[in-house]
Amino acid sequence: MFFLVCFDIVDNKTRYRVVKTLKGYGTRVQKSVFECANMTEHKFMKMKSDLEDLIDHGEDTIRYYPLCRSCVRNVEFSGIGMLPYVKPFAVL
Repeated sequence: MFFLVCFDIVDNKTRYRVVKTLKGYGTRVQKSVFECANMTEHKFMKMKSDLEDLIDHGEDTIRYYPLCRSCVRNVEFSGIGMLPYVKPFAVL
């Protein structure tokens, strides 16, 4: 599974903790956007739980956008950066 994770965090200390947590799960592609590739359902639920424990649910927001493999292949961008890497499927 591939997720694009975007956040808007009011408090600087909380934002730092969210960024630190997300660095353990994905790649930062913009200041408040991470690409999290090759996630299992268990890993995604753990990440979401870790993040929800950090935020103020009355002021902050985190959005999780799942992207299918073909959608990730069609990602486009302008400026600096790299296309996301998605691990190939194993052939059985």
